Amino acid sequence: MSLGRSGNRVRRVDERVPLYASAYAGYGIREQVRLLTYGDDLGQSGWMTADELDRFADWLGLGGDSRLLDVGCGSGGPALRLVERTGTSVVGIDLVEEGIATATRLAEELGFADRARFVQVDAEGPLPFADGSFDSVVSIDVMCHLPDRHAILREWHRVTRPGARVLFTDPTIVTGLVTEGEIADRSAVGIYVFSAESVNETLLAEVGFEIERREDLTENMSAMAGRWHAARERFRDDLLADEGVATFEGIQRFLSACHLLASERRLSRYAYLARR
Repeated sequence: MSLGRSGNRVRRVDERVPLYASAYAGYGIREQVRLLTYGDDLGQSGWMTADELDRFADWLGLGGDSRLLDVGCGSGGPALRLVERTGTSVVGIDLVEEGIATATRLAEELGFADRARFVQVDAEGPLPFADGSFDSVVSIDVMCHLPDRHAILREWHRVTRPGARVLFTDPTIVTGLVTEGEIADRSAVGIYVFSAESVNETLLAEVGFEIERREDLTENMSAMAGRWHAARERFRDDLLADEGVATFEGIQRFLSACHLLASERRLSRYAYLARR
C-alpha cells in the first residue's frame, strides 16, 4: 500500500473520500448544493454545466434517429437532458450501482424508459454491445479515472458505426508545475490518471479516430470547483452531520485543489471531438 504526502500530512493514497457515490443519493442538502454550484441542476457531479452539455449535443449532431452511448453516466441527469433536448436514444453505463439505480428511476419518472437504458458496466473492460451499435459516444470528466485508455478507445471504435462521433472531456491535463501534495489532494476522491496535452489526441488517432476539435474548458472547471466549495461551506453543519469530519474536510481539500490548479492553469480541462 503506497503512501502520499500533502504538506505536513502523510496519508495513504487509497484512503479516499466518497464524493461521487454520495452525490448519487441526490436530494435534500446536496440538491441545494448542486443548485448553488451549477444553477441548472442536471444531477451532475463534475465540472459540466447545462450550457456546456447543450454545446456537446450540437457537436455530436444528436437527433431522433441517433443512438448514443454515455460512458460514466452517473445518476443519468445529463443523458436524460440529451434525450429530452434532441430525441436521441441513449444507453448509459457506470460502475457505481447507486448511480445506475437513480438513473433508471429517473428515466421511468420522466417517461423516457423507452429511449434511455442504464446498465452497470465497467468501462475499462469489454463492452457488452455488438460491433457498430452506436452513432456516437460521450463521456464527461470520466476518462481521467481510466488508466487503460488505449483499450477503452479501441472498444469505442468497435461499438460505433463508420462516421460516428465520439466526445470526451479530460480535466487532469498537466499544463504546469504541480507538487506531490497538490496531486494527493487533487486525487482525494478516486483514482486519477494525469497526462500531457498531446496524449489523448495520439491515442485517438492510434485506434482509428480522426480528431475534429479540441477545446479548452479549464475556466469552467475553475469556476465550478470554486462554487462547489463555497456551496458546501454554506451547508457545513448539515454536511458534517451527514458525512463526518474526515469526509467533509477531504472533499473540501479536493475542491480547493481543483480550483487553485485550474485557475492557475497548472491542471487543465479539454474536450476532444473525433470521428470514426
